[in-house]
Amino acid sequence: MGEANRTVTTSTVKNSTATTSAANTNVVEVVASQLEALLEAGNYDGAKLLLQPVQEVDAAEAIERLPRTLQALAFRLLPKDEAIDIYEYLPVEVQQTLLERLRSGEVLELVEEMSPDDRARLFDELPAKVVRRLLAELSPAERRVTAQLLGYAPETAGRLMTTEFIDLKEFHSAGQALDLVRRRARDTETIYSLYVTDGSRHLTGILSLRDLVVADPEARIGDVMTRDVVSVSTDTDQEEVARAIQRYDFLAMPVVDREQRLVGIVTVDDVIDVIEQEATRDLYAAGAVQAGDEDDYFQTGLFTVARRRVVWLLVLLVANSGTSAVIARQQGVLEQVVVLAAFIPLLIGTGGNVGAQSSTVVIRGLSTQRIQQLGLAKAVGRETLAGALLGVLLACMVLPWAWLMGGSWAVALAVSLSLMAISVLAALAGASLPLLFNRLGLDPALMSAPFITTAVDVAGVFIYLSTAGWLLRAKLAI
Repeated sequence: MGEANRTVTTSTVKNSTATTSAANTNVVEVVASQLEALLEAGNYDGAKLLLQPVQEVDAAEAIERLPRTLQALAFRLLPKDEAIDIYEYLPVEVQQTLLERLRSGEVLELVEEMSPDDRARLFDELPAKVVRRLLAELSPAERRVTAQLLGYAPETAGRLMTTEFIDLKEFHSAGQALDLVRRRARDTETIYSLYVTDGSRHLTGILSLRDLVVADPEARIGDVMTRDVVSVSTDTDQEEVARAIQRYDFLAMPVVDREQRLVGIVTVDDVIDVIEQEATRDLYAAGAVQAGDEDDYFQTGLFTVARRRVVWLLVLLVANSGTSAVIARQQGVLEQVVVLAAFIPLLIGTGGNVGAQSSTVVIRGLSTQRIQQLGLAKAVGRETLAGALLGVLLACMVLPWAWLMGGSWAVALAVSLSLMAISVLAALAGASLPLLFNRLGLDPALMSAPFITTAVDVAGVFIYLSTAGWLLRAKLAI
């Protein structure tokens, strides 16, 4: 068994090293499968060697793919200094599983060494009883920092920030500042952005590590720093923080309290997570799905998925009953010309598509704040005119087909005129309703394709059958 294990170890390490130049996904798949085989065979030395050349984020994903019974075992094989970094890359549900399976001493050491922002995110997902126990066992300094972050509102800069940053004083020389950076670099999340504060911790300036390195060692920090500092407050929404970092191409954004004292920084890696989270949330809302707070919707239980979807589906079902009511009230028109019913799916489908297109561009414009540059009124007008142009083009294409199928100019004209009116109405609704929701302080993504489609369906059927009834009466009068 020992010789076989050594053989597996040698080939495994060689194979792992060879795949590091391939795509990351392939690396993770290979490492995960080989790691599982080694652990099941009891070859723990081989598992350690396998993980040594692997990037931390890839190692975290490989451990995530293991069966739950092997995740804690693989994690225990990691060197202590690497274990903390890899743990912070793991999804929250895997972090919770490891906390349940590790010994209390290992758990406390793990939580103690985590960066404050990652620890706060983990505590957000843990039961309150477990959080209280872990907080009580933390060192006073880490307990104070964690309690501070948890005291800020969720999804704000205060909750997202880390308190691990390097702050300098204006009277420091560049040489003194470099010495300070060297001493504190290992305990700080980033050293590429350095902040200058006064005696009361008010933020007075900023400089990059490059500026510090190229400065004369005797130069004062106050002479080489930039005093025009962009910052956010602790209660700034995390989405606004992400937009600010994107706008200014920052690696980190300073966070100040109400007294303009520097209390933390938000780093770009956390902002990337925010962008992904917000984009996922908007996509779920656009599909009328109540997403919840889970990181991975596909890991949610089937009954939970159904419960979240059925809420919006019931709302849409009730709204769609309006279409049935309109058709029932216009039954006389349909009885006169039965072929009119054949065009209802075409009209309401086109209206829904036009409305969905308009709502998509407006919601995206709100998210990127590009629509504010154009102006809300101009944006709505632009989409309405686009809807009118689309309606004319579609009506011209449908008119001959409707005449051939309906065998009557009244039917063809009713379909064409209704198509133009519905396109204009759909574009107007798709552009204006998200803006209305945004003005009311609601998520504009909620007023997305399913809701706009439903509203356009009701109005479109009413317009179509009313137009057809009027044209039929005019034809009879002639």
